[in-house]
Amino acid sequence: MRSESYISESNNYVRPLVIRSLRRSNVRKKIAEYLFDISPSCSYTSEIAYNIKTTPTNVIGAIRGMSSRYREEESLVNLNIVEEKNGGKNIRLYGITDFGREIIKEMQQEK
Repeated sequence: MRSESYISESNNYVRPLVIRSLRRSNVRKKIAEYLFDISPSCSYTSEIAYNIKTTPTNVIGAIRGMSSRYREEESLVNLNIVEEKNGGKNIRLYGITDFGREIIKEMQQEK
């Protein structure tokens, strides 16, 4: 199991990459902001898509990565912004992580 200091150091290392990724993709940014607004609750793909006015395919791509359009290394799950939870039989719920909350707060303060 990773120590808290290791996780904190790795989050500080990837912070500029995360902010760049959110600024490059409006869909990723809207998903993160929506999950920030509803936290600590979680949401499922089609509900996220409805609230940010895009398609469920775009939401899945931004959260988990999908071929060349949404690179997996820049996905919200891979960047530790969003966590995937099992909501039962074939239901995946998504919620924002503590690191994701920090990033969104930081970006909102910059505005």
